[in-house]
Amino acid sequence: MVKAIFFDIDGTLISFRTHEIPASTREALAALREQGIKLFIASGRHPLDIFPCVNFPFDGYVALNGGLCMTREGEVIFRREIDRGDIERLIEWQRGDGRFACVLAGEREMCINFVDDRVTRVRKLVETENRAQIVPFEEWCAKARKGVLQLIAFFGTDVEPQLMRDVLPNCRVMRWCPLFADVVPAGVSKAEGIDRMLESYGIALDEAMAFGDGGNDIPMLQHVGLSVAMGNAEQEVKRAASYVTTSVDDHGIARALRHFGVID
Repeated sequence: MVKAIFFDIDGTLISFRTHEIPASTREALAALREQGIKLFIASGRHPLDIFPCVNFPFDGYVALNGGLCMTREGEVIFRREIDRGDIERLIEWQRGDGRFACVLAGEREMCINFVDDRVTRVRKLVETENRAQIVPFEEWCAKARKGVLQLIAFFGTDVEPQLMRDVLPNCRVMRWCPLFADVVPAGVSKAEGIDRMLESYGIALDEAMAFGDGGNDIPMLQHVGLSVAMGNAEQEVKRAASYVTTSVDDHGIARALRHFGVID
């Protein structure tokens, strides 16, 4: 029996085409709530980027790819920071010619060192407002040293192996877009966040279901009792899921829930 369902946001709950939650998905969410099923967000986004776009009373939030887990009331039940040594190496790298735009995601705020074409293109893709304040480099360094839960790093796949080996060895990288990467502490994932959330609510893993479409969703899709990949997902993501539904724009969530008899 399904007692908890976790939803990715971009490309799963929200369409890249309309930048909205489809009406069929909203109706499905309401039907799930009527049954008493707990509903959670599981996203790479920071809470500052979740709440403005997801206008629905979810029971909790697995944010920053599992690095920050919160209840609906805002109580933090889990958080993990990036290794301070990795932060120092990142700062030194950013002083050189290979610097890249990088958002520092703390528990309650975000900031970015500069904005370039990659940043602009990603913001247009997900249609988010500029909630990461641009700050001077030395201020960016000072904020980094106070503690970071996730980096939203706008570097390409060509430099990724060197960066992760030489600069951020205590981190892992997750992507759903070639323009940027989410960099989180080693061991952090949506799967880890789901475990923390389920433990808090007293729900077993085999009673959990998850929906996703991106590379950062693979850990949770492989982890929960029942997992669904959206039709717009890449093949690697589809292979990680129990079931593949139609796209977010073709009522994918509602179709899958009906397929498994979770809703009528």
